Amino acid sequence: MTPATLDADAPLVLIVDDVPDNVAVLHDALDEAGYTVLVALDGESALARAAQALPDLILLDAVMPGIDGFEVARRLKANPATAAIPIIFMTGLTETEHLVAALEAGGADYVTKPVKPREVMARMGVHLQSARQARQGARERQQARNALDALGYAAITVRASDGRLMWQTPLAREWLLRYCGTQSPHTPPEVVVWLQRQLPPDPLREPPRLSMESGPRRLTFRLHQQVDDGEWLIVMQESSDTSVIEATAQAFGLTAREAEVLYWVVKGKINRDIGDILGASPATVKKHLERVYAKLGVETRTAAAAMAINRVRGLGPSA
Repeated sequence: MTPATLDADAPLVLIVDDVPDNVAVLHDALDEAGYTVLVALDGESALARAAQALPDLILLDAVMPGIDGFEVARRLKANPATAAIPIIFMTGLTETEHLVAALEAGGADYVTKPVKPREVMARMGVHLQSARQARQGARERQQARNALDALGYAAITVRASDGRLMWQTPLAREWLLRYCGTQSPHTPPEVVVWLQRQLPPDPLREPPRLSMESGPRRLTFRLHQQVDDGEWLIVMQESSDTSVIEATAQAFGLTAREAEVLYWVVKGKINRDIGDILGASPATVKKHLERVYAKLGVETRTAAAAMAINRVRGLGPSA
């Protein structure tokens, strides 16, 4: 049976046992109860089927030739795609150390052989409900994160004690890499310093925001709320002065590059810095600036900046 043929509304259960007679008893009982059932008769097949079908729950024989149930469970839990699937061990081993081993390998529960289908289904119901609630909560959290991205915001959670990045939205990952060159679990050092300076936050005032610039684009960090013990949610938003540069060009009849040079003059940058930003030499920046002076009818940087600020809305030096 392939995943495409499974009943989407029925819980999908994978039975793993090397004894076909044991499988048959459980298979018939679960099928009659409305479950969709997959079967594996050895550890290798169990791992392959679990990764392919992602069942809602796995009934796993502890003792099998080759890869035993304990090792199957450990491998399933080590794989992010299958780690959350609840595993109920089926074992004839009743010694305490074997039962402890089953739980330590990642089992959520166990039943002893010979298995009683009604008991198995009662145990399954508890774990399927918990797994369903966990998946629903994960979906809701992911939807909330995606909604932030869709609205032009991004979010990260940072642990204040060591500055570790605990989670991030896809858009946050893109912005942190572009502006800071960092990737999870590393939080940009300037963000960590800024966060730790805000703690504990003053409930009577909004904490100051952190801003970073990349060309005419600006990334702003806002401390939102504490989401866990020592973990803080930070909301990020990107803004751009591209429209301001375009307005500057239109207001004074400048080329796009001349408008960019004037923009950075207003921001207080010297020719060398402007060259680094625009990928040009200081001499080229100087030539652009001379043409700007001529078009504005001024002779100095200060006069050019003052005229631009007075004429173009939103254009001013960085805070």
